Amino acid sequence: MSDKLYEVLKRASLFLEEHHREPGVAEILLQHHLNVSRSQFYMMMQDSIPQETIANFEKDIEKHAETGIPVQHLTGYEEFYGREFAVNEHVLIPRPETEELVLHVINQVKNQTVTIADIGTGSGIIAATLALELPEAAVYASDISEAALATARENAEKLDADVTFLQGNFLKPFIQGNIQVDVIVSNPPYIARAEEELLSDTVKNFDPELALFADEEGLAAYREIIQQAKVLPHLEMIVFEIGHTQGEALHQLIRKTFPTARIQTIQDINKKDRIVSAKL
Repeated sequence: MSDKLYEVLKRASLFLEEHHREPGVAEILLQHHLNVSRSQFYMMMQDSIPQETIANFEKDIEKHAETGIPVQHLTGYEEFYGREFAVNEHVLIPRPETEELVLHVINQVKNQTVTIADIGTGSGIIAATLALELPEAAVYASDISEAALATARENAEKLDADVTFLQGNFLKPFIQGNIQVDVIVSNPPYIARAEEELLSDTVKNFDPELALFADEEGLAAYREIIQQAKVLPHLEMIVFEIGHTQGEALHQLIRKTFPTARIQTIQDINKKDRIVSAKL
């Protein structure tokens, strides 16, 4: 006799709690294995679940409990700005705070014909979202990782987002290709090596190191992008996602290269410093 959905869910949630994992993961994974929407899922609580589905689901639950593998690596996707993006071990899993970065850029440039460069694009979430939300803009994206770019291209193609992808270190491919850029947006690696011990195993063991850590207390990537940016003649704006303690240091870095820039720090929904936006 097959178990009912609510029984399978309860058992898995308790199992995760006992292993000090987030019990809500059970709901996300079970919806994925049943291939149903959230509202369908809640209407199915009394339905019997096929034994094969239960076995596959419980295998994933055990894997997550034991290793901390992110639920997004098990499902293969994450939602961002209302769209589904493929994610894997080569790219950072999109975080809700980054939606605020994208929204800020949209509000700054909507209805303008600008060229936007997303630096360190990873899964391509920022570039693809901007291309879809700002049809007048030309959107480029760069990454040093070929594996990340393959994922980004796949996402852009699936969503029919018009993005030009370039392989290389930060702004180098733009400078070498003589591509004029008006707006730089970037969520670069910004975690200091000293903070590695504080990260959960889900982040530390599964997100790519290249996308997480930066030297100089996490400021090295910002410094390099700002240094490279000074040779771009048409650049009007730089927008960075930051670690919540980095605002002041970043103001100084930008001011050193662009002394007349108008710089502001914007807080995220949790009232933490999250975006530094500079009009040059």
